[in-house]
Amino acid sequence: MSLETKMTRNGIVVSNKADKTVVVKVERKFQHPLYHRTVKQTAKFMAHDETNACGIGDLVKIVETRPLSKRKRWMVLEIVQKAGE
Repeated sequence: MSLETKMTRNGIVVSNKADKTVVVKVERKFQHPLYHRTVKQTAKFMAHDETNACGIGDLVKIVETRPLSKRKRWMVLEIVQKAGE
């Protein structure tokens, strides 16, 4: 499976305490089907960060991958924007 067919998400790093692992918060907005209000929904993903380069607050792009551990199924593809820049 090539990289183009895998699912990618953009999110913000909320934790980098574990070795080679970051927790990424992904937020999505959608229209509620009955009340027609915009609703925000957040999900947290554990992602593999091989070089420990991500810091808290960084905007990153993650891509789905094979299961790396019990909860890790995503990998950091690139750091889009460092925190504080």
